[in-house]
Amino acid sequence: MAVSWMNALVAAGSAALGAAVVVVAAALLLRVLGRRWSHAERLSASARYPFRTLVVVLAATGWVAGVREDDLWWDAASLACRVSAIAAGAWLLAAVLVFLEDLALVRTNLDERDNKIARRRVTQVLLIKRLTIATVVVIAVGAVLLSFPGVRTLGASVLASAGLISVVAALAAQSTLANVFAGIQLAFNNAIKIDDAVIVEGEWGWIEEITLSYVVVRLWDERRMVLPSTYFTTTPFQNWTRNTSELMGAVEMDVDWRVDTLRLRAQLSPIMAEADQAGLWDGRVAHFQLIDAVGGFLRIRVLVTAADAPTLYDLRCFVREGLVTYLREHDEAALPRQRIRLEEASG
Repeated sequence: MAVSWMNALVAAGSAALGAAVVVVAAALLLRVLGRRWSHAERLSASARYPFRTLVVVLAATGWVAGVREDDLWWDAASLACRVSAIAAGAWLLAAVLVFLEDLALVRTNLDERDNKIARRRVTQVLLIKRLTIATVVVIAVGAVLLSFPGVRTLGASVLASAGLISVVAALAAQSTLANVFAGIQLAFNNAIKIDDAVIVEGEWGWIEEITLSYVVVRLWDERRMVLPSTYFTTTPFQNWTRNTSELMGAVEMDVDWRVDTLRLRAQLSPIMAEADQAGLWDGRVAHFQLIDAVGGFLRIRVLVTAADAPTLYDLRCFVREGLVTYLREHDEAALPRQRIRLEEASG
């Protein structure tokens, strides 16, 4: 027994030394690789702990395999090492895959004016990352379950009723699976992207988060609306930034028939010049129109364009304020009036 314990200590020392050598060699390799590849440091930070855990678990597994005896405790230790190795391997695989997926976002800049391509890439990568982690976890759990002999025996005994179980499971998970498939579809059909400006359920907001089962919309007043993924594949909604963030909006006003439309049209140019200096107008469209003349009023409309939805809202408010100020200070005759004609009844 003394010799056996001595062999066990020697084997443990050898396993620990081998694990340390592997860890040091991997660190040196990444350091050398970092001189030619700028992302090596990020890879090291992402995979450091799962890699070291896997190396230690493999060293322990080798030690147990080398000194184990026909004993229940050694069988349990061997099984624990196997399960730990599967878990550590899945952790390392998920970390490496997520790192590779994050590389697609290295040159992605969401702060650009027209960031449609960047938002599409972020949306796709986020959903792929969630799908990757879910897939790795499912495979790891399956591998762990197959490590137990009783599970394999149980699987053979319930094989005859697998058809019925699959039908029941499919019916029970129908809604969940529909949302999952809808989430995957949204990642690649370009219907919505992260930071898209949308109108859903009569509310205006931005797409804040897209998962495999639901979508979070950040409303204009900072509330969050959570909708199932199937909503965006089965229900009509407005996406203001699907192809481009540039938008056109209208400012409409009712004025009196005595308005001097030529002077009001000329006043639009200095208003848009101020808007351009304020960074609100993109310089594409500023069009004055007289669109209606009924009910005792003239209705004017000014079409303007801006780089994105929030800027367009500010621009419309700016133009409306400028026109109102001009009419109040320089053309009071154009202010809306209600006229009443009184006639004296004859005889």
